[in-house]
Amino acid sequence: MLMKTHEARLDALRKELARQELDGFVVPISDEHMSEYVGAYAQRLAWLTGFGGSAGTAVVLTDAARDPAAAMFVDGRYTLQVRDQVDGALWTYESVPETSVAKWLGEHAPEGARIGYDPWLHGKRWVKAAQEALEKRGGELVAVGANPVDAVWSDRPEPSPARALVHDESHAGRSSADKRGDLAQWLETEKLDAAVICALDSLAWLFNVRGSDIERTPVVLANAIVHASGEAELFIEQGKVTPELRAHLGNAVTLRAADQFAGALEALSGKRVAADPDSCVAAVFKLLDDAGAQVVEKADPCALPKAIKNPAEQAGHRAAQARDGAALSRFLHWLSVEAPGGSVSEMEAADRLQQFREATGSLRDLSFDTISGSGPNGAIVHYRVSDETNRTLEPGSVFLLDSGGQYPDGTTDVTRTVWIAGADGPPQEVRDRFTRVLKGHIALATAVFPKGTKGSQLDVLARQHLWQGGVDYAHGTGHGVGSFLSVHEGPQRIAKASGGTEQELLAGMILSNEPGYYKTGGYGIRIENLLLVEPRIIEGAEGEWLGFETLTLAPIERRLVDWSLMTPAEIDWWNGYHARVLDVIGPQLQGEARDWFEAQCARVTGEE
Repeated sequence: MLMKTHEARLDALRKELARQELDGFVVPISDEHMSEYVGAYAQRLAWLTGFGGSAGTAVVLTDAARDPAAAMFVDGRYTLQVRDQVDGALWTYESVPETSVAKWLGEHAPEGARIGYDPWLHGKRWVKAAQEALEKRGGELVAVGANPVDAVWSDRPEPSPARALVHDESHAGRSSADKRGDLAQWLETEKLDAAVICALDSLAWLFNVRGSDIERTPVVLANAIVHASGEAELFIEQGKVTPELRAHLGNAVTLRAADQFAGALEALSGKRVAADPDSCVAAVFKLLDDAGAQVVEKADPCALPKAIKNPAEQAGHRAAQARDGAALSRFLHWLSVEAPGGSVSEMEAADRLQQFREATGSLRDLSFDTISGSGPNGAIVHYRVSDETNRTLEPGSVFLLDSGGQYPDGTTDVTRTVWIAGADGPPQEVRDRFTRVLKGHIALATAVFPKGTKGSQLDVLARQHLWQGGVDYAHGTGHGVGSFLSVHEGPQRIAKASGGTEQELLAGMILSNEPGYYKTGGYGIRIENLLLVEPRIIEGAEGEWLGFETLTLAPIERRLVDWSLMTPAEIDWWNGYHARVLDVIGPQLQGEARDWFEAQCARVTGEE
């Protein structure tokens, strides 16, 4: 029935494309801010195809008789998921980066085709690549005035009406006025008149506001123009504005209606204006260009200072991690009691973990949809449990749990892989793979590196032991994490070099450490903690050196470790980490949960 629904939606879209005299249309997961996670109103790809991942794009050709007539583009994280959720009879599956939407259009679009796109959902670099590919076939890329998906999505939700909330300076560590002053100074130094800020997490950081307009990410739908004078214009739906927000922002910030943003861009005629092509959509650049503004492409000036956490934000993260680690530990104890009976499902496990987090009294939201994957579902990197896929955590199986919470003082993201006890212990292959993942995790956690090091230079540390076993994982090793903001934050990351400019790691940045292994149809393994980049003092050192403080505090599954593969130094790390976990989390637990927890944190000798 669901497949028939998506077939009918695809047919309706094709009829609308024909009405608009288009030969095809591109449907991304995106919003007007090029966000990774988008509000329900912008979930066009999910509505059209059934795909529930956070990254993907579809191309629909109007002529259903063509072969191929529609294609889904996803990266390695969603190779399995897209096949489960998107009907292969209607769509071909395309793998990124092996191909791209532009390349596919250059190969499969009809000669002379008019392919539509929504300029408020794509970046200008994508537009340029797609246009060039189509021109080789005598075609053109057409900016639509109204999105044709919206024309056939009859019950499309409205954007969130939730009010904006003031983010207390005790958590932010700096006032909004101070941040805006730094931005004005940057504009003056760069000889710029204004900067356009569209990234929602940058807006939240710059103005010290938070909201609930996007599920799992505490941001407010808005845009901003910041002027070299230090004054700013914030474009926001007026129903979101409260007296508290007005008082918080003060006279230097003019609150304007959201629909006045385009006109304000046009009013920048003759000005030198900074805009980030990674977070400002193509429509923003077109409006500025047409108005006669001199557009200077610059990286979002909020991104780097937002990524470098100040002392108040660092302290908040530690407090959030201690609170969250206790909730996760209570859950892991509950799981150890209930799951071996064979009655716990993936969905129940995710719900129960959320209840433990809610019991802290501080949880504002999850930081992303919990990945609760038992057995083969754990091999789907960004798996999301549903009624159709929900599995029981079978005794004698591997369970992968990737989860996190949004707290006013910090954002958490942690993965633990658990052995569900059965008649027999874990197979040797599982123990081998888990231990190789663990060794890579430890190698990265203990890395010491000179200032100027980029994440790609550290990535191999996490993969080396897996590579020695002839296996790897198809995702990055580490992403940045915000402060009561996006669980995925740039510009810092740890991944294989992918070309382009990379951000060096700087003290104060927070990143994940999450190597993994995934056996299709079998199981998934991932161990994830968050790391804080911190200065390292080395006697006799030349220059500045950095290392990591591990922030996440929760037991790691000891039954899956093959101790014969562990070095003495790695065992020392294990014992030191669990001693710290016991010291910080232990006082928050009582009774049977405390007894279980102490056993999980007990020292090991390596001869177990």
